[in-house]
Amino acid sequence: MSDRTEADALRELATNRGCKLVRSRRRTPGRGDYGRYGLKDARTGKPVLGIGKGGLTATAEQIESFLRSGAAAGWKHSLGATPKRKREPEAKSTPEPARERSKKPVKASAAEEEPSEPPEPKIRDARPGDAEALARLIRGLGYELTAADAKKRLTAMRRAREAVIVAEAGGVVGAASLHVTSVLHRPKPVGRITMMVVDENCRGRGIGTLLVAEAEARLKARGCGLIEVTSNRKRLRAHHFYEGLSYERTSYRFTKDLDG
Repeated sequence: MSDRTEADALRELATNRGCKLVRSRRRTPGRGDYGRYGLKDARTGKPVLGIGKGGLTATAEQIESFLRSGAAAGWKHSLGATPKRKREPEAKSTPEPARERSKKPVKASAAEEEPSEPPEPKIRDARPGDAEALARLIRGLGYELTAADAKKRLTAMRRAREAVIVAEAGGVVGAASLHVTSVLHRPKPVGRITMMVVDENCRGRGIGTLLVAEAEARLKARGCGLIEVTSNRKRLRAHHFYEGLSYERTSYRFTKDLDG
């Protein structure tokens, strides 16, 4: 398939999913974001996938996988705030009966008042008392974990100086675990964000960005010269999130189950 045919096919697929395809303008192989693509929301113009600070980052395969998996529809749904209700036409005023005018106005109850802004998230070290919340968050990623297991593992990680941090905002709403590895082939240790998760009901509030910033600061303080992030290849929205924070896809990750 030629580059033009490939781009046309992706553009049509993106249009059908409510997105707009952006293609690199570089025409010289090996220069900048040559051969890369990105997606924007067709209505708002907001970046959806593969648009980083340094240019476009997604391959044609990543764009096609994102659009065909239905993730685009999920992203589009998450962009939409609650639609504004149409203003009902005002009814013509009629004189109130005398006995109705004599009643005192009733104050709105606290439940009818405007909802308050959610509290600002604070990042801190995880504690044993966070085990239940940590287990709940991690189960949301698809891993089986009980509060007892979470507490046991947290204790072991703290002994090994492997940090676990949480975002607290009226409760634990996000978490990340960190690891430092000394390697022969680099002059400085390599830091790794081994897991990060934000409560599904609290996403879009910058909590993930705060967790990553804290992770970067802590790993740098421990002498790391590079930070790696592991993310399952099916978590396309997570890939877009990290790309938006200037992380780049640099390698493949291979695993082998030794218990299977």
